[in-house]
Order: sequence, then C-alpha cells, then structure tokens
Amino acid sequence: MAEQRTRLDTPLHKSRNPFVNRRRAVGGDDGAGQVAESIARFLGTPSFIIWLTVFCLVWIGWNTLAAEEMRFDDAALGFTALTLMLSLQASYAAPLILLAQNRQTDRDRVAAEQDRQRTERNLADTEFLAREMASLRVALQDVATRDYVRGELRELLEDIGEQTRKEVRKEVRREVRNEIRTEIRGELRSEVLTEVRSEVREEIRAELAAERKRRKRKERQARREFQAYLEEQESDSPEEE
Repeated sequence: MAEQRTRLDTPLHKSRNPFVNRRRAVGGDDGAGQVAESIARFLGTPSFIIWLTVFCLVWIGWNTLAAEEMRFDDAALGFTALTLMLSLQASYAAPLILLAQNRQTDRDRVAAEQDRQRTERNLADTEFLAREMASLRVALQDVATRDYVRGELRELLEDIGEQTRKEVRKEVRREVRNEIRTEIRGELRSEVLTEVRSEVREEIRAELAAERKRRKRKERQARREFQAYLEEQESDSPEEE
C-alpha cells in the first residue's frame, strides 16, 4: 500500500465519509502536497478572486464608514493589517503554486515515462511484426502462388474435360452399337420372318398338293374298285339266270 501511495499515477481509495478522505489526504505520505495542490487550484479559480474582492471591499468599507470605536484598521495608517494579510497570503500562495507545479511536473514526467514505455512496446511490437512478415515472405517463396494454382487447375480441368470426353465418346459408341445391333437384329428378324413365312407357305402348299394327289389317288382306287365290283356283280347276274 505504501508503494502504491508513493506513485503519482495511482489514485487513493476514496471513502464515502469526507472526513476519512481528508484524514487520509493530510495524514498520508503525500497529504501535504495534495492539500497544497488543492489550495493552489482554489487560488486560481474565479471564485477565489470574487471572495477576495468581497473581503477587501468589506474590510475597507467597515474601516472607512464605521464609527471610530468599531474600526480595527484605520484608513489613515493605509490599512496596515489588510496589507499584511494580503502580503502573507501572497507569500504563502507563491510556494503553494510552485509545489502544485512541481507535482504537475512529476505527473507529466510519469505520463511521459508511460508514453515512452508505450512507444517502446509499440516499437518492439512493430519490429516483431516486421520480422514475422519477413519470415512469412521467406516461407511463402516456396508456396504456390495464385497464378500457378490457377494454371494447375486449368490443366486439371482440361485433363478432366478430355477424360470426360473420351468416356462420353465410349459410352455414346456403346449406345450406338447397341442401337445398331438392335436395329440389325430387328431387320434380320423381319427378314428371317419373311423367309420363314415364305418357306412355311411353300411347305404348306406342297403338303396341300401332296394331300390332293393322295386324295385323287384314293378316289381313283375307290372308283376302280367300285367299277370292278360292279363288273363282278354284272358278271355274276347272267350266270345265275
């Protein structure tokens, strides 16, 4: 806690009780400096000038317009007490202002030190990033570039296109062959059917002709037998008579 209070860039812990905060500001290691800085800041405000002007006017008016028994700083003496008070205020104001300036200088020094450290960190980060970028560039020299990858992809696409064309040609040839085979088979089948039909017709015609001849032969034999039978009957009838 003591180290944190000695640093000018570390704020003190504030409590809700104003008397506790005032006791910490006055009783701490840097309490006098904080009180002096607060007084110096108040001396540089318009409210201090207004209050000091009102105080001087009241002082002068009271010691000028009031009764002589009630005056405590006679105007004939040149307001000696007021002059001493203003001189005392000025003598204390100058060191307080210097102390506040010294504290502000310390704060500026701390801020400058922090800015310097931040700048050094940024510079170190920038150098690290530059080294990393250089190492990445060296590593990317062996890596394929975009144009190279595009060229390889185009060659692959061309090879794939040629292979697909060959495969499509083979498939088309197979399909055409199958279609031609089916057509030829159909034509051959129709031709065979016509030939078979003609042959069957010829065979049927020959069979019918042979059947007719057989029938004619049978009819002739039957007629001959019938005539022979009639002749036998005729020859047998006169003998009986």
